[in-house]
Amino acid sequence: MNKSEKQFFVTVRSVKGKIPSITMPITSGRMSCHFVLLVVALALLAACGCTSVNSARPDSGKAHDLPGLVDSEFLFTEGPTPSCHASTIVATSDGFAAAWFGGTEESANDVGIWLSRRENGSWSRAVRVASGKLADGSPCACWNPVLFQPRNSPLLLFYKVGPDEPLWWGEVIASNDGGKSWLAPQRLPDGLLGPIKNKPIQLADGTIISPSSIEEFRRISQTQLADYWLSHLEISNDNGATWSKVGPLADPLGANTIQPTILVHSSGQLQLLLRSQAGKIFQSWSGDSFRQWTPLTATELPNPDAGIDAVTLRDGRFLLVYNHSDRNRHQLNVAISNDGKQWSAALELENEKGEFSYPAVIQTADGLIHVTYTWNRKRIKYATLDPAKFEPHPIVNGRWPGLRTEQQK
Repeated sequence: MNKSEKQFFVTVRSVKGKIPSITMPITSGRMSCHFVLLVVALALLAACGCTSVNSARPDSGKAHDLPGLVDSEFLFTEGPTPSCHASTIVATSDGFAAAWFGGTEESANDVGIWLSRRENGSWSRAVRVASGKLADGSPCACWNPVLFQPRNSPLLLFYKVGPDEPLWWGEVIASNDGGKSWLAPQRLPDGLLGPIKNKPIQLADGTIISPSSIEEFRRISQTQLADYWLSHLEISNDNGATWSKVGPLADPLGANTIQPTILVHSSGQLQLLLRSQAGKIFQSWSGDSFRQWTPLTATELPNPDAGIDAVTLRDGRFLLVYNHSDRNRHQLNVAISNDGKQWSAALELENEKGEFSYPAVIQTADGLIHVTYTWNRKRIKYATLDPAKFEPHPIVNGRWPGLRTEQQK
């Protein structure tokens, strides 16, 4: 660069989100101007042919080139509340029902449980189905709904009520018409919270196993409190009429695990996968019965202290939806496994700055997978997946294939 020339910067902005922005230093002069025009032209051409996670996944499109992604859409574009989070989904005789908590913001006393039903290919307008009240009748926040359909029984909707987690109690409402109407709420016995985030399972003998946990604080000095999180199971042998408690699970590493999800192996052994504060998804395995569990240990999969969910597939494989990061909730990923130990990357549902979190996942009789999750605390998103069309790649040493190291964070 000679004295008569000046250096400046040109930024080629992303075109419809299909290529990243590019910023480069340019020296003034005729040749530099031609170079800039060439870069811009190449960027436009690249945008026309480049495929990314987000461009291949429109909000309500029907055609996708991501193997296994059938469709994705929002339950609503203009929600009934400013904030929403922690969705749950269940299949009904007419389609699906999904619920979540929504209000001004998480923990505000106007937060209630909202529900939408999917029939004939579209989601109904959301309606409020539960509100929280303190003993004096004043409003109180609701949290973490969980829909569950026991065999030969009404549809159940569990949720938590309380100003914050250490003060929660559990409530449940029932529906005899697939979520169109609901009976009055029933409070669960003290010491039982119901399924804390993820769906229960029902064994062949009718036993319902509900994954649960507590979030409390313990004083570690005169001026300091520390998180004290423990996971446990709640068991019913009468379709939810009465419950007993198993646990808490032994946590020798102090990982502070919560929100278990349950996998059922062909041998009858059960596996729990859990959110933790230790940067990893943790696991525990049942012993001779579901009342005996191994101490919690870390898997190779990262966790940014965020909710996960998993499901045992009809073909015997296991599917997990989670944030593949130990720092944030920007990526929402789908992994698949034959044994619950070695996992392979199947799909990225989201990968951009924002919050994409708290997935709920089920499989229907046709083999398709249905996922709902939080989209930036503003909407609930719904995705349909076909596991037969996945093209999985092994996750080695906890790294998602194709991502740079900084993207794993």
